[in-house]
Amino acid sequence: MIISFSVSNFRSLHGEQTLSMVASKRLGSAHEDHLVRIPGGNESILKTAVMYGANGAGKSNLFRALDYTRSVALRVRKKNTGTKRVSFRLGAVQAEPSSFDLQFMAGEKLYRFGFKVDDERITEEWLAEVKGERLITLYERVTRPDGEVVVDTSGFVKAGPKLRALATVGGPTNVSFLATIRANLKAVDYGDDVAAVIRWFEHSLKLVTPDSTFSALGPLLADNTEFAAFAGDFLKHASTGVDHLHVDKKEITEEQLRSVLPEAVVTDVLKDLEENESTIIQLGEDSELLIERGKEHHFYQITIHAAHQRGDGDVTSFNLAEESDGTKRLLHLIPALHYLQKQDAVFVIDEIDRSMHPMLVWKFLEFFLNDATSGQRQIIVTTHESNLLDLELLRRDEIWFVEKDRNGATTLYPLTDFKVRQDLEIRKHYLQGRFGAVPFLGNLERLTEGTKNEPDRPSQAPSPSPG
Repeated sequence: MIISFSVSNFRSLHGEQTLSMVASKRLGSAHEDHLVRIPGGNESILKTAVMYGANGAGKSNLFRALDYTRSVALRVRKKNTGTKRVSFRLGAVQAEPSSFDLQFMAGEKLYRFGFKVDDERITEEWLAEVKGERLITLYERVTRPDGEVVVDTSGFVKAGPKLRALATVGGPTNVSFLATIRANLKAVDYGDDVAAVIRWFEHSLKLVTPDSTFSALGPLLADNTEFAAFAGDFLKHASTGVDHLHVDKKEITEEQLRSVLPEAVVTDVLKDLEENESTIIQLGEDSELLIERGKEHHFYQITIHAAHQRGDGDVTSFNLAEESDGTKRLLHLIPALHYLQKQDAVFVIDEIDRSMHPMLVWKFLEFFLNDATSGQRQIIVTTHESNLLDLELLRRDEIWFVEKDRNGATTLYPLTDFKVRQDLEIRKHYLQGRFGAVPFLGNLERLTEGTKNEPDRPSQAPSPSPG
């Protein structure tokens, strides 16, 4: 679970901004089932956060900052390709380092991973375990002005010889030491702490963009009858018109595969696929190709159908591509709910309300909050959907606002910054601008001034050019 995330000098995030998922003690027992106790501490973590703001306020930039942090933690970049960071460009800090600091819970331990980065190199990096008020540094890395990377691993009490040897090398200046470890060592050489951190970034932190699809949806529906029933029931009870889902999975020949995919794509996929691995290629909104490699290759085409009940009681099936954007968006989000029923993870969903009805978004979050009764499970979303501003659904510390100041810099702040009664109609006061983070529309009427009182005039053909 994310405990806090701080970022500065990245896109519209100028000065340091922090999203804190630590529950406010001032709220007492409000929605106690939304809290997860921090092991060995007296504080709790919130299971959800909902961020509001006008278009262009910077909500998605916080999402991008988290995505960038994960990429730095895991990805190895080519030498001399820079760091791909995007600094704040509306002030004098553009050349200064950007800073990222993420605290999270993995299993029974709390970790803090962070770094500072300019356009060319990671200038500082740190990984530590958090124990109450104590910070136990596992490693610190700095890049000196001459380009030498120095890593202090004295905090690794049980570090193996390979990890210590790698620390003496340091690694590329534009690659984090964490990513260098992951790329060059086997998991048995990491040590428990580094393994837990890498595993969390790889498998527990899941980022969903407004346009992203769940790439394994077809195989999941085809091979997991429990999930297929869950997804169909959810769509049915969400009044999408879908009665149930069914999936066609048929094996095809390599010749048929090459008839639907460019030759270069097939060649690259088959070349890169390791034994006992599989890969999925999206053909369209309702069809996927599954390629599995054992001792030989197997190719499957998977097509998703949605069954609708007719007036006479029979059903008619439609390809998923024929369904509404809202139904398709919901279906690609449902795996998050099913996943969080069984496993610990953090889902960060940008623009959860994209193409979905307001009540459907409300029910989506309500289902998660009622269902995720155990484990370390968390959903963080950005949205414009004001119906979620309901204290029967959320705690006040789960509601956040994002707005830009006159210099174009994003500010992030929680509802708990305001004195709010428990019975206050939050949605109404938000739309009236009490909490900020709403569009300032100005005087749009003046755009029509000078034309609204003019009489209609017949259009005239342009005069012919002379000559």
